[in-house]
This record gives sequence, C-alpha cells and structure tokens, in this order.
Amino acid sequence: MKCQQKKSSLLAVYLTLYEHFGWLNWWPGDSAFEVCVGAILTQNTAWDNVEKAINNLKAKNVMSIKTILSAHNEELAQLIKPSGYLNQKAKYLKGFCMFLTKNRLSKLKKMEMMKARGLVLNVNGVGKETADSILLYALDFPIFVVDAYTKRVFLRVGVVEDDVSYDELQSLFHMELLTDVEFFKDYHAQIVMLAKTYCRKTPKCEECPLKLAKICGYCTKSEVI
Repeated sequence: MKCQQKKSSLLAVYLTLYEHFGWLNWWPGDSAFEVCVGAILTQNTAWDNVEKAINNLKAKNVMSIKTILSAHNEELAQLIKPSGYLNQKAKYLKGFCMFLTKNRLSKLKKMEMMKARGLVLNVNGVGKETADSILLYALDFPIFVVDAYTKRVFLRVGVVEDDVSYDELQSLFHMELLTDVEFFKDYHAQIVMLAKTYCRKTPKCEECPLKLAKICGYCTKSEVI
C-alpha cells in the first residue's frame, strides 16, 4: 500500500473540501434507529433511492423495531422497493431488528467500540461499511467509514494504491488524523459529496476543488475507477 505524506494529504483534502462544501451535517435521520435502517438500505444504491424507501416506511408507520418485525415480508419488500434488492434487504432489516430486540442501541452505545462492532458485524447482511456507518452515525463511536468513494478519491489523489484493503484505508485515517466523532462524520460526508459532484467514475477534474488546490493531479478522464 502506498501511503506518502499521509497526514498532510488527508488533512489538506478535508480542509479544502470543507472550505468548498461547508459543514454537511450528515447522516440524515430522525432517530438513531432510522440511521441504522438507512445504513442497511443504502447498500448498492444511491441515497435518493433510500430516501424514497424510508419515506414509504414512514408513510405506512413502519419505522420501528416492532412494526418492521410484524410487517409481512412481501409488504416490507414493496415499501423498500426503491432501494433495490427488495427481498434481500427486507430480510436484512428484519434480521437487524431481531438483533436489536436483544441488543438495544442504548446498550450497544455503552459498550467498548470494537465489542459493539463485532456484535453488529455478526448480523446477516451487515458488512464492515454498514457496521461502521451504524457505529459512527447512530452510536457516535469514533470510527471512520470507508466506502468505494473513499478508495476512488485517495487512489486518484495518490495516497494509496489500488490494492489497498478496507482495514488498511480505515487505519490510515485512524492513525494520521484526530480521532473525533463529529470530524469523522463530516469527513466521510465530504468524500461522498466530492465523489458525487466531481470525482465521479468519469471525473470532472477541471472543476474539482482538489485539482484547483493542486492537491490532486489526476486528470485522465478516459480512465474509469
């Protein structure tokens, strides 16, 4: 894994993005439980689709552990249909809600972070990105969420190489930056905003704040990551 000038690069990226986008106040949700639902539904889909699914759940008053568990599988699947993989995600939601009947969010929040993470990761359908999103945004643990956008941005910036693993990239943020919940929340949000706006699969480099700040020299538009 290539990691040159890590701390200065990571901090410079954040400060540049913060200056460009401002504080993003992410993750949207009316409760910690809703954040968890969103974290499961956002797998392999855009957030706009997740919002539609969540609005459907709210409209039918199916936004609690009890109501999700009591909903018929077909009904739940149809409500979350906008998020894709409806039957699979309905199963994941029910499984996570069943988990929460024995491990309440308030109980998880009082645990040591890695113990709570291990329990969440044992739930069917919950991988590292989903688990860490729940830990950071719902439980307020200082853990950095890594996603495909994170790898794309920092590969192009030149901080890591293509073979970097989830754990390696996450450790980079933990080791080189201030470990702070609100900072990690906003940094992840900044990366998502950058990747959706400028650092797309086919990038808009000439308009990118990182390019303008001379932090990123990637500009081969023909390459798709």
